Amino acid sequence: MSVSDFEMVEAWGQVLSLSGIAAGQTVTILTSSDTHPQTLRTAIVAARAKGAIVNRLDLLPVNGGTSLSRDPLAYVGTTPLTGNKAALAMLKASDLVLDLMTLLFSAEQHEILSAGGRILLAVEPPEILLRMVPTEEDRRRVLAASRVLRAARQMRVTSAAGTDVTFALGEYPILEEYGFCERPGRWDHWPSGFLATWSNEGSAQGTIVLDRGDILLPQKSYVREPVTFTIRDGYVTDIAGGLDADLLRGYMESFGDPEVYAISHVGWGLQKRAHWSVLGLYDREATIGMDSRACAGNFLWSTGPNNEAGGTRDTACHIDIPMRNCTVMLDGDAVVRGGELVNDGLGNAA
Repeated sequence: MSVSDFEMVEAWGQVLSLSGIAAGQTVTILTSSDTHPQTLRTAIVAARAKGAIVNRLDLLPVNGGTSLSRDPLAYVGTTPLTGNKAALAMLKASDLVLDLMTLLFSAEQHEILSAGGRILLAVEPPEILLRMVPTEEDRRRVLAASRVLRAARQMRVTSAAGTDVTFALGEYPILEEYGFCERPGRWDHWPSGFLATWSNEGSAQGTIVLDRGDILLPQKSYVREPVTFTIRDGYVTDIAGGLDADLLRGYMESFGDPEVYAISHVGWGLQKRAHWSVLGLYDREATIGMDSRACAGNFLWSTGPNNEAGGTRDTACHIDIPMRNCTVMLDGDAVVRGGELVNDGLGNAA
């Protein structure tokens, strides 16, 4: 259902307030041909209402003839900023970049953040943004869970479907997504509400079994029959199952890069306003599936690049795989049990 411009301006106002935007600061809105017009026009109004200096930087799309999907996360790394020094300089000079295009996993995003810039990604439809407008409580919940993850040295994930996999932790930073950017050098994503890190290189070992109803992204499809992944020394070495497994193997093979099979980030969802069923209610080109990534109690793992965490893998293929009904343990203590949060991230029973 559509939302009003008034509601979206109010939502942007809350996001910008949480991000500390004040009069005289520069907000640059990064757009391309797929940017949602309502998200753009209401962002401009809200930022101007804060007294910010507002710029729009519109860039031509890339990767259209290479990617097998229109999803902006289906082919990552190369963006309209690649080699575009003038555009990059403008973004680095901004206090906040509102990314309505998708720079994720690009070297240019890392360069902007390293220079002290802030980037907020917002590419979901307005009604999803409105349903999951970030709050200070979201931040407290994610940061409380992050302290637990930061202290852990092993994550073990199991499920009744047959998953039993371990990841050594501590080599890479924590990804804390709560929907706004209140400090220099921070990237975040509205909507969100989840926590992740990257396992130590070569450490992931075991078996992951996708059950019916688990989700593949960017395919944006619910798994119809079990898919079994064999994980050895940090890489997927085998994908077994029926049609879903065959299609996934073919998609990953199309990149011609062995690094597409590397384990990327692992973590779990904390957002109670995110819903598993939403993916089936949208056209595939209308959403990138943030509900399933952030849904409270999921286990989210991925394959491919780790350059956003400071690693060296910049493969163009990134698969996100949210799963239901898993148990996630940190150093033997469960943070998620059977797909339900053990607590809400603030020490309160879920």
